[in-house]
Amino acid sequence: MLSGFKKLKERLTRTRDAVFGKIGQLITGRKIDEDLIDEIEELLLKADVGVSATEKIIESLRAKARENKTADSEEVLGILKSEIARILEKNRKGLNIDGGPKPQVWIISGVNGAGKTTTVGKLAYFFKNMGKEVMVAACDTFRAAAVEQLAIWAERTPGVHFLRAQSGADPAATAYDAATSALSKQIDILLIDTAGRLHTKTNLMKELEKIRRVVEKVIPSEQIFSRLIIDGTTGQNALSQVKVFIDAIGCDGLIVTKLDGTAKGGVMIAIAEELSVPVDFIGLGEQKEDIEQFNAVAYAEALFNG
Repeated sequence: MLSGFKKLKERLTRTRDAVFGKIGQLITGRKIDEDLIDEIEELLLKADVGVSATEKIIESLRAKARENKTADSEEVLGILKSEIARILEKNRKGLNIDGGPKPQVWIISGVNGAGKTTTVGKLAYFFKNMGKEVMVAACDTFRAAAVEQLAIWAERTPGVHFLRAQSGADPAATAYDAATSALSKQIDILLIDTAGRLHTKTNLMKELEKIRRVVEKVIPSEQIFSRLIIDGTTGQNALSQVKVFIDAIGCDGLIVTKLDGTAKGGVMIAIAEELSVPVDFIGLGEQKEDIEQFNAVAYAEALFNG
């Protein structure tokens, strides 16, 4: 089993090979001048880093190159890594699931196919391994076999509590039952899996608002968090998705999936810069252990370091 930074580097191969690794090749043996800076800027834009974040990275590179009279390629890479890590880290609050009132509730949402159910199963494993009492609530009552799929994931981690919704049941009613049960059992963290929904469908977005309102009847709002699943292969389209979900139920943090199968991992930088939403976890494969708490410095290093 791969671990730590080695796994991260391996799983980010496509993103690194597509663009970020090319920056390292580009600057080797080159004089750091405006022509080279322009070429770096073009590559960052191609990597879905976004206009705003790219401008800040380039401004920092230009200023520090002037200030330090930077001419060494390793120094330039160091500046790029540092600035990318700074953007990714600036809004992060860190996870705080130790102490405090129970349960902490995570409402997991996202568009169809983003990998919500799989991610909920991975999160259950992650938190259980931390020694937490975990409950999973299957509130996706629309997609065929969604409840059974989540039940299988829950079974993969012994000791996880599972609350099953009936097919066609009201998702908000199921969420209410889960919150009530989690409170009575002194669960540490309740993960609520919701149905995938297109961010353009107003009625489905309102359903998410209802789920949160109902849970707030049982659990204080400061213990409820909205975590949004973003498919890492989506690229710049992820920005519009995040904006709509923020408007509907807010977004306390992102979980970015499928980073092992995309060349568009740079979009996380664009989201962090333009929407001030932190990344909490990243998905790096299909196994239950293939989820990692996000580390901005390690991520920036892995983007360039093959």
